[in-house]
Amino acid sequence: MHEASSRPPCRGHVLAALLLVALLSAPSTRAAEGSTPLEDNRRITAGYIQLAQAFQALLDPDFQPGGPSGVRPNWFAFAPHASHAAGKGMLSAAIARHVLDAARERPSLSVREALDRVGLSGEVRLSVERLSLELVAQGLPPDAAASLGALLTGMNGEALADPRSLALTASRFASLYWSAPAPQPLDKAEAMVRTLERTLNEGNVDIFADIGGAANAYLAWRSSTGEVTPERVLAEFPLPGARPEEARLAYGYALAHAHEVPRPHAFDALFPGMDGRSLVVAAFALYERARLTPETLEREALIALANNYLAWREQHDAVQPAFLPAQVHADEVSRPEVMRAMTPMLVVYFGTLKWTLADYAYARPDRDGNPLTSPPTDYGWATFWDRWPPILDSFEGGYREPTALWVMPGPIEDPLAE
Repeated sequence: MHEASSRPPCRGHVLAALLLVALLSAPSTRAAEGSTPLEDNRRITAGYIQLAQAFQALLDPDFQPGGPSGVRPNWFAFAPHASHAAGKGMLSAAIARHVLDAARERPSLSVREALDRVGLSGEVRLSVERLSLELVAQGLPPDAAASLGALLTGMNGEALADPRSLALTASRFASLYWSAPAPQPLDKAEAMVRTLERTLNEGNVDIFADIGGAANAYLAWRSSTGEVTPERVLAEFPLPGARPEEARLAYGYALAHAHEVPRPHAFDALFPGMDGRSLVVAAFALYERARLTPETLEREALIALANNYLAWREQHDAVQPAFLPAQVHADEVSRPEVMRAMTPMLVVYFGTLKWTLADYAYARPDRDGNPLTSPPTDYGWATFWDRWPPILDSFEGGYREPTALWVMPGPIEDPLAE
């Protein structure tokens, strides 16, 4: 197949400029030494936006930087929004720490006073206060309860309108609090805050280092390769750890099964023992095949399966060590249990499109069949097979409203930072 001849004459210049921007201004794939989690998040989100634009320029001849695209979005168009959602979680942790810092200077007499001191108001205040009061009822001091309630600041607090979710979430928070490796109440609460912040930050950094690093390497290779074909990607792109024979197998499978419903996603069963980096190379080759495919349905099917390959590497390999680290930190509580407690309130805004774990869970059969527990509380985000189907569901929402994703998020700032 050949490049579509209907592309505008300036197309090559626009694409070259986008690739140059991505290569020269994309931040380092590793966290900057001494940076804060929110600084890391701003850098990573901005890097993803650059990569999203560069890859969409390959797929959509009409795409202009900063504008929308009606072509099915590439994986990197989802990534800034997911990174931004993680950043909101880190901001919630920062606000929780402000509650604790204020309490160390002078204890609060009530949850209301503790939350007033950090300026929480509006609808978010209602859900934070609701959980905080439940925690007080379970024996936590007001400041500790308010700090843990503040972890909902960037979350979907509406999920706690279901009293079953509220009760079980409070119980899980309280259990983690009492298990914390610290004698003092504020230190117990800070151990939980620290655990959530580190988990989110390490996961965000690890994904960007892995997938973002591969993408930057691919764009650099592509800019110096001459005419690029899927076959050249599979044979010549030198991603460390990837195996050309595996990448070719995954690529060939995608061409044969791209239109299957449901879309292929259980890659451990389909490709036993395959290195996830081989899927990354296959994904880049599929993007190139999609670029050369004039038929809309075929092109979009190839993009979606390439996205699944990248997302599998992201979730199955890159981020999992952040949820289940090889070495457990002595100053943390259980990372999987923290994520399990937070899971019912998960929310991601893909531009103008809102996706919540609660909506996903209520739309499906109750996993445990217990009417006394709400469906969202049956999921734990640290467990791969608990989060993988919801992530794929969020992709489908983006495919139905592709232009929504191109309303990119802005940087997250801590309004209480000195």
